[in-house]
Amino acid sequence: MTPARRIGVRLRVDPVACDAYGYCAELLPERVTLDEWGYPRVDGTPVDGALVELATRAAAECPRRAVLLERVTVA
Repeated sequence: MTPARRIGVRLRVDPVACDAYGYCAELLPERVTLDEWGYPRVDGTPVDGALVELATRAAAECPRRAVLLERVTVA
Protein backbone atom coordinates (compact mmCIF):
# COMPACT_ATOMS: atom_id res chain seq x y z
CA MET A 1 0.00 0.00 0.00
CA THR A 2 1.26 3.47 -0.90
CA PRO A 3 1.56 5.95 1.98
CA ALA A 4 -0.94 8.79 1.92
CA ARG A 5 0.36 12.09 0.62
CA ARG A 6 -0.78 15.43 1.94
CA ILE A 7 -0.60 18.91 0.50
CA GLY A 8 1.54 21.33 2.44
CA VAL A 9 3.43 24.54 1.80
CA ARG A 10 7.05 25.56 1.78
CA LEU A 11 7.88 29.01 3.11
CA ARG A 12 10.31 31.30 1.34
CA VAL A 13 11.31 34.85 2.14
CA ASP A 14 12.28 37.36 -0.53
CA PRO A 15 15.38 38.95 1.02
CA VAL A 16 15.15 42.02 -1.21
CA ALA A 17 11.55 42.79 -0.24
CA CYS A 18 11.90 41.98 3.48
CA ASP A 19 12.25 44.90 5.90
CA ALA A 20 12.61 42.74 9.05
CA TYR A 21 9.26 43.47 10.68
CA GLY A 22 9.35 39.99 12.26
CA TYR A 23 5.65 39.16 12.04
CA CYS A 24 6.44 35.87 10.31
CA ALA A 25 8.60 34.71 13.23
CA GLU A 26 5.93 35.74 15.73
CA LEU A 27 3.22 33.83 13.87
CA LEU A 28 5.27 30.77 12.94
CA PRO A 29 8.18 30.31 15.37
CA GLU A 30 8.24 26.58 14.54
CA ARG A 31 9.65 27.37 11.09
CA VAL A 32 10.96 30.96 11.18
CA THR A 33 13.76 32.37 13.32
CA LEU A 34 15.32 35.81 13.20
CA ASP A 35 19.00 36.46 12.56
CA GLU A 36 21.07 38.97 14.53
CA TRP A 37 19.70 41.86 12.42
CA GLY A 38 16.07 40.78 12.78
CA TYR A 39 15.71 39.25 9.32
CA PRO A 40 13.86 35.94 9.04
CA ARG A 41 15.51 32.61 8.38
CA VAL A 42 13.33 29.71 7.30
CA ASP A 43 14.43 26.11 7.67
CA GLY A 44 12.96 24.95 4.34
CA THR A 45 10.97 22.14 5.93
CA PRO A 46 7.51 21.78 4.38
CA VAL A 47 4.68 22.99 6.58
CA ASP A 48 1.60 20.81 6.85
CA GLY A 49 -1.32 20.17 9.13
CA ALA A 50 -2.30 22.92 11.54
CA LEU A 51 0.77 25.01 10.66
CA VAL A 52 -0.47 25.65 7.10
CA GLU A 53 -3.04 28.10 8.44
CA LEU A 54 -0.35 29.95 10.41
CA ALA A 55 1.97 30.01 7.40
CA THR A 56 -0.83 31.43 5.26
CA ARG A 57 -1.51 34.09 7.88
CA ALA A 58 2.20 34.95 8.11
CA ALA A 59 2.32 35.47 4.34
CA ALA A 60 -0.88 37.53 4.34
CA GLU A 61 0.21 39.78 7.21
CA CYS A 62 3.71 40.54 5.93
CA PRO A 63 3.66 44.30 5.25
CA ARG A 64 6.18 43.94 2.40
CA ARG A 65 4.66 40.72 0.98
CA ALA A 66 8.11 39.14 1.35
CA VAL A 67 6.81 35.82 2.70
CA LEU A 68 6.03 33.48 -0.16
CA LEU A 69 4.27 30.13 -0.05
CA GLU A 70 4.83 27.27 -2.47
CA ARG A 71 2.46 24.29 -2.50
CA VAL A 72 4.23 20.95 -2.06
CA THR A 73 3.28 17.32 -1.56
CA VAL A 74 4.30 15.99 1.84
CA ALA A 75 4.88 12.26 2.29
